Amino acid sequence: MNALSPSTSEAAPPTGGPTLTALLREPVAADPARASRHDELHDAHGRPRASWERFFDWLPADPTAARAELDARAAQLARQIRADGITHNVYGADAGGRGPARPWPLEVLPLIVEPDDWAVIERGVVQRARLLNAMMADLYGAQRLLHDALLPAALLFRHPGYLRPLHGVVPPGGLFLHIVAFDLARGPDGHWWVVAQRCENPSGLGYVLHNRLTVSRLFPEAFRELRVQHIASSYRRLLDTVEAQAAQVAGGESPRLALLTSGPYSETYFEHAYLARYLGVPLVEGGDLTVRDDRVYLKTVEGLKPVHALLRRLDDQWCDPLELRADSTLGVPALLQAVRVGRVVVANALGSACLETPALQGFLPAISRALLGEELAMPSLPTWWCGEPAAWQAVRGALDDKVVRHTFPRRPGAPASGAPTIEAIEADPDAWTVQGRLAFSCAPLWRDGAIHTRPAGLRVYAIADGHGRWHALPGGMTRVAAGVPTTVSMQRGGTSMDTWVLTDGPVDLFSMLPQRLGIDDILARRRPVASRTAENLFWLGRYTERTEQLVRLARATLTLIDSDTDAPPALLDAVSVLARDSGLAPAEVPGLARAPAVFERSVLAALTDTSGAFSIGFNLAALARAAGSLRERLSTEHWGLVQAMGEDFHAAFAPPPSHTRGVDALLAPPLPSAATALPALDRLAVQLAAVTGAQSDRMTRDHGWRLLTVGRFIERVVGLAQSFATLLDLAALDSEAGLELALELFDSTITYRARYQRHQDLLAVVDTLVLDEANPRAFAGMLRRLRIELRKLPGPDALLDAWVARLPAEGAGLSIDELRSLHGDASEAALRWRLRALAHQLAQAGRRLSDDLGSHYFAHAGTDVPRRV
Repeated sequence: MNALSPSTSEAAPPTGGPTLTALLREPVAADPARASRHDELHDAHGRPRASWERFFDWLPADPTAARAELDARAAQLARQIRADGITHNVYGADAGGRGPARPWPLEVLPLIVEPDDWAVIERGVVQRARLLNAMMADLYGAQRLLHDALLPAALLFRHPGYLRPLHGVVPPGGLFLHIVAFDLARGPDGHWWVVAQRCENPSGLGYVLHNRLTVSRLFPEAFRELRVQHIASSYRRLLDTVEAQAAQVAGGESPRLALLTSGPYSETYFEHAYLARYLGVPLVEGGDLTVRDDRVYLKTVEGLKPVHALLRRLDDQWCDPLELRADSTLGVPALLQAVRVGRVVVANALGSACLETPALQGFLPAISRALLGEELAMPSLPTWWCGEPAAWQAVRGALDDKVVRHTFPRRPGAPASGAPTIEAIEADPDAWTVQGRLAFSCAPLWRDGAIHTRPAGLRVYAIADGHGRWHALPGGMTRVAAGVPTTVSMQRGGTSMDTWVLTDGPVDLFSMLPQRLGIDDILARRRPVASRTAENLFWLGRYTERTEQLVRLARATLTLIDSDTDAPPALLDAVSVLARDSGLAPAEVPGLARAPAVFERSVLAALTDTSGAFSIGFNLAALARAAGSLRERLSTEHWGLVQAMGEDFHAAFAPPPSHTRGVDALLAPPLPSAATALPALDRLAVQLAAVTGAQSDRMTRDHGWRLLTVGRFIERVVGLAQSFATLLDLAALDSEAGLELALELFDSTITYRARYQRHQDLLAVVDTLVLDEANPRAFAGMLRRLRIELRKLPGPDALLDAWVARLPAEGAGLSIDELRSLHGDASEAALRWRLRALAHQLAQAGRRLSDDLGSHYFAHAGTDVPRRV
């Protein structure tokens, strides 16, 4: 089955359905400016277009039932987006830099593009893609356009996107651009116009793919019967083109590709992960890569692996801190040098951002005649570059019906909106471009049981095939405005639509999935684990375990405070120290023995505090960040659990609405009570158990998973060894309550009761918490797993043996014979001293082991570059 199409199972043809006209008899929330815009739903005579009639014919015949069906499918769409975790991060001043991740906004109805319209679009964007690639070759080569005065020098040399260090550099095959996106709009006359072009790192391909997969499955019969063209071939073409170029620099090796992302803080990070997974290439950040001997390498847990091509989703300026922005932590130092010597392909080529200036639109007709010998097939918006005195004077007094745009990217701190004054334009005319306004066509949306209309623009993608030809992806991303602007923006509350291009010819049934896998296909899918991925997995395990330990300690602390029985002073002191050391209470707060009420308030206040590096709130946030960087590896259930934990925990402690609280509470939100906190902690403990289960039993056991497991057990050894040492140091284990606390912190109460019933004895506790290899919470059980997993990590045997040697050779480092001799002391003082020494030894060994793993697998300190034979 085509990976991009719905099921092709047979469906009964419609027996007559509601016409679109019948649905429109109900009240419609119409666009106030609809009369002056092209209507995608109706023809010039106000009749529904035939394709839309055919689309709605697959719904129930009764309009009421049809409305209910569309509402149900819209609800299904929303559930699917939530289940898949599809997000779009919102940025800007209102969001404080990095805003919240919101569910991807997708409409249930598609935009339908007729074959004749698509022929016009395809011809226009293919021609422009050829033109832009030819311009790149000229601007970074002979610069004929400048010499012949077809392009003002200021538009090139003043643009920060023109990278002078790459002048004269020609990529393999002379292909600079691999994919170009064009933002199109249909005007009131029904003609298509080019509004803008995106050449640097065009966004949206991942969302286009998901939109198609989701919406086509909601209307499988209509999708098939309307003969909607499939889009899988375009993604395969992009991959083939980059692979062919990469093969030219691989020197006989199998070319290795990667998708370079700016990371989980990118507004479109979801689509980076989604696209990488679909294309079958690793998703990497700048920190995953290093340049050695002018070659790019991927840092993996198995060493450095060469990378021959990068599909980048990172803006030029951030790509190389050595030659571009020195403050960038996202790029790869010396990447430009690797590009210059031709040892890596970057798609699109670095330096293509200069083609995105809106001022270029006014010069393209003449440039097209010069470079292609052709007139432009699709017009641009009327454009006047203010750097030309005649152009500025022509529009100076007529700006009311036009849009003034920045010619060059805005400088940091420049106003993001608001029209400049005439004085500001004349002070720096090169920096401003004037464009005509266009009333975008109206697309139909389904909202609240009725058809609404909103202005919409279409982003279309042209993809090179590596042989001098370009092809338009048959579809694209339709973006719908939130109101009635001249532009559409997802950042300003817009939504998206799947775009159905109808065809009169054959439907392309190509699938990205090969019909039969060969041995090479299987080997190619066993990709190495990148060091950043491994590090995030390592810390995912550690943060999960650390949060579990904090939850158990918090529950034990609050239960002890509210207990009706008097706890021994030694136990109160031990719990106070444990809470302070773990971040559950501030260091300066008086202990439980002196001020139990103050201590309780401090613990309750710190539970959701994200500023303390060891609080539950902080660790939940850190766990979510680590998981967010692993979206391409985690199941949607696993990711959903991680998100739900933080949301549910903070929601449980959220203050009630202000109208239900007193005046004093408005100034300082009330602290939760222990009665509120304990159920929230219990729920979080259950959720953490589910997350641990997902990590233990529902992930592929590669080297990344092994490092996750090692990280979890290192954290368990270090955390529990520190707690055990504190309990021994402060003589808290001399009481029955202290022994109960130790069993609770080690999550071993049930194991102990099954073996020793109600018997309370230090020796029995030592057996359960130290010696029992069958207990995964006992030191012997933890260390056994650590030794096993460490020996399975990649690396020379001598190195792995040295790491394992940091741990006791067997068991927990305390044998039965030694225990027998120590227990002979009636006061058990020697046993307690030995246990304290063992706990401190294990905590120190865990910390040193963590440093060793980080240095070798994550930082690659001292790693030699693989030599070519």
